[in-house]
Amino acid sequence: MLNKKKKNLKLSTICTNKKSYYNYFIEETFQSGLVLQGWEIKSIRLGKINISESYINNHLNEMYLYNSIIQPLSTASNHLFYDSVRKRKLLLHKDEINYLSTKKNKVGYTLIALSLLWKKSWCKLNFGIAKGKNKIDKREDDRQNAWKKEKLRILKKTKIIY
Repeated sequence: MLNKKKKNLKLSTICTNKKSYYNYFIEETFQSGLVLQGWEIKSIRLGKINISESYINNHLNEMYLYNSIIQPLSTASNHLFYDSVRKRKLLLHKDEINYLSTKKNKVGYTLIALSLLWKKSWCKLNFGIAKGKNKIDKREDDRQNAWKKEKLRILKKTKIIY
């Protein structure tokens, strides 16, 4: 019993929100489950999901993911209605919901989706408490990233000489 092989315990990323780190300062990250329908899981497995414009909001003391687009499969049934932009409930504890709602109510803060991933056989959402960046902040980040790349190039050249 103890020698059973564990398969697929790695985290595999489905999709990421690449612009989130460019447009926001991410202060804290959280992970939660999602309430999904069967056709949504099948579409996610094929990678037909977009979370680039999605955000999280509190409604009746529950957290929901808004503006995430899951395209229905072309082979899906025609007699059912597929709402690709519906709000999806997040599976969080009561304490986490209270903490996140108080953080979100501060001026300038929002909850945005960062990535969607598989954890074992469960679809999980990584999201963060974020504060928006100004143009000046974005320029400063670009300068810092350019300097890091230049430093790596310089270090790589100096290693060749020795």
